[in-house]
Amino acid sequence: MSAKIGKPAPDFEVTAYNRPKDGTDEQFSTIKLSDYKGKWVCLFFYPRDFTFVCPTEIVSFNDALGDFEDRDCAVLTASTDSEFSHKGWCDVHEDLGKLKYPMLADPGHALTEAYDVLDETKGLAYRGVYLIDPQGVLRWMAVHDLGVGRNVDEVLRVLDALQTDKLCPCNWKKGEETLN
Repeated sequence: MSAKIGKPAPDFEVTAYNRPKDGTDEQFSTIKLSDYKGKWVCLFFYPRDFTFVCPTEIVSFNDALGDFEDRDCAVLTASTDSEFSHKGWCDVHEDLGKLKYPMLADPGHALTEAYDVLDETKGLAYRGVYLIDPQGVLRWMAVHDLGVGRNVDEVLRVLDALQTDKLCPCNWKKGEETLN
């Protein structure tokens, strides 16, 4: 199954690294997309741990986590690295040590293949971001090349527009008039 707008998002079951909220101990868990049924999900992929652009995005999504939670939207991130690599990176990177959402591990590439973001030559993910509605339907996606970081405000703007369930014109922002 591949990711298609208006269709059920590819389900998955993967191991994740989670920084505990109290900061005392790390943990690994199994996460399934179906665990989030009834909530919006923002799933974003990044190329590789221990790189340069990736932490800027991961930290920006973390900084905006309250904004996503206010919209009943869970945030998940994924790369083709293992959960142990995620842990090691968070342990040595000060800002990633404050991460409040799960980092999904995809060393076998099943998740990146299902969401059509795998660069098969390099064995890593393009910068894909997906908004999945509470029924598990993929409502929006964008994929960037490896060197270009995303704009978290734009992801939130699109989430706001999708949650209106109305026609929203170009550059629409929450609180502005819709077209119907």
